[in-house]
Amino acid sequence: MIPDLNDSLDPKFFQEDIFERLIAGETIFPNDPQRGRLMEEAFAVKALLNKMNASSDPEIITYILSQVLYKKIEDVTIFTPIYINYGKNIYIGKNVFINFDCTFLALGRITIDDNVLIGPKVSLITEGHPLDPKDRHGLTAKPIVIKKNAWLGANATILPGVTIGENSIVAAGAVVSKDVPDHTIFGGIPAKIIKNLHY
Repeated sequence: MIPDLNDSLDPKFFQEDIFERLIAGETIFPNDPQRGRLMEEAFAVKALLNKMNASSDPEIITYILSQVLYKKIEDVTIFTPIYINYGKNIYIGKNVFINFDCTFLALGRITIDDNVLIGPKVSLITEGHPLDPKDRHGLTAKPIVIKKNAWLGANATILPGVTIGENSIVAAGAVVSKDVPDHTIFGGIPAKIIKNLHY
């Protein structure tokens, strides 16, 4: 009798990569055989961030951040410290400024276009949990997009699935749970439109 290979192969063999599954919208539960990879990657990134956040040399900061993101960055100014859990899903354009103490939870993917300004203590959170209490320890993810020339004020929080429109402003302290149209100012908790910008 030929043995059933399914009985002996690791179930991880049959699964797509856990990071790709999160991007595809799958909920990852605590018993997922690849779940440990999320922690492994987060601590590998943390080791690099510890070096970067301890540096005051802009060239070293840029070099290490390029390692964290797995891509070369150009014309980006970062005031450390910054906190990231998964760098491979972050794209940062040119002439971007990121102020002190920002947090990027990026399993769902973060795109920051050219000429974006990010104030201190801004949080970009692509990750969440199911609403149903029995599934609450599952992990979900949706992308965040910050379009060209947007400005995120100090201590703003951008939640999963949100796009910030081109030239728009998110007021300090805002919690943004829905898309911000181009050329607008959003503020408050939850954030809503304050005014349209006319140029």
